[in-house]
Amino acid sequence: MSDKLPGIRHIIATSSGKGGVGKSTVSINVALGLVQKGFKVGLADVDIYGPSIPTLLGIEDEHPQVLDQILLPIQKHDLKIMSMGFLVGADTPAILRGPMITKFIQQFVTGVKWGELDYLILDLPPGTGDAQLSLSQSIPLTGALVVTTPHAISVKVAMRGLRMFEKVNVPILGVVENMQGWATPEGPSPFHGGHKLSETAGVPFLGSIPMDQTVAISGDEGEPVMIKYPDAPSAQAFRGVVSNLLDQVNHTASANPLGSFKWNLNTGEGAPRTRED
Repeated sequence: MSDKLPGIRHIIATSSGKGGVGKSTVSINVALGLVQKGFKVGLADVDIYGPSIPTLLGIEDEHPQVLDQILLPIQKHDLKIMSMGFLVGADTPAILRGPMITKFIQQFVTGVKWGELDYLILDLPPGTGDAQLSLSQSIPLTGALVVTTPHAISVKVAMRGLRMFEKVNVPILGVVENMQGWATPEGPSPFHGGHKLSETAGVPFLGSIPMDQTVAISGDEGEPVMIKYPDAPSAQAFRGVVSNLLDQVNHTASANPLGSFKWNLNTGEGAPRTRED
């Protein structure tokens, strides 16, 4: 647990090297999979430039209440949710420079009354910029979840994001391959980029989510596939990912009881966080 986020056992960052790989969809359905296993879960949409969690959950018109200058998360499907999308209009851009991004993200995550949680899932923006470095510096992450599609370009960019987390000493909990099974003129896609990324980087492979039209339909309708189509192939695949993720979290927590790291942006060095930190 962290003094900044008391009562939260594990904090997991969901990341991707590039946009369009379904990172937010993975974040939501993994979070719901954890809820369905009986855990208390929060979901923070930290993609300040393109928050999509409210749309995918059908709560775009919700507005969080403020109590003693602390935001109260929106709740749906037994999941506690906070997003930049609640604070700006659907068509309003978030115009922030680097230092403002760092300060905003810290306040955004720590300034929410999450209460007691087993897991807090952070849906990061794509890339390896200020948002990722800020979180690595200020939030005690249990680890990172890396999302890619099967294709070579997605894998190449995802590798950069993965290496960034390794550079700042954040454990990689595993790789999730989304959108497996793209159709080609010759038949099903021959690409298996998630496996390749996992093998090349030497990190766990948590599973593949198949191309499944129910995922797109449920996202458009604001009801995640884990809720609307619980028996769909993609929902079953998400449950497998969640089980594998829990195994990796337990392994990481055993190896690192403090479950957090600090990163010095001035020296460019990372180290395990001590109890004094």
